Amino acid sequence: MPKMKTNRGAAKRFKATGSGKLVRNKAYASHILTKKTTKIKRKMRKSGIVDPTNVGALKKLLPYI
Repeated sequence: MPKMKTNRGAAKRFKATGSGKLVRNKAYASHILTKKTTKIKRKMRKSGIVDPTNVGALKKLLPYI
């Protein structure tokens, strides 16, 4: 059976923590920032944990993480 391929787009966007959870970057932080408050922009700088409902789909895209 051939090796499974990692989805390269997902590999660039997600990484695993030491405990095996998936980490992602926050959305809506790239443009149209003038109407967003400083507080919101500061919160979007930090990374977030992927929701458990999406972990199954990401495990298929990232079989070796």
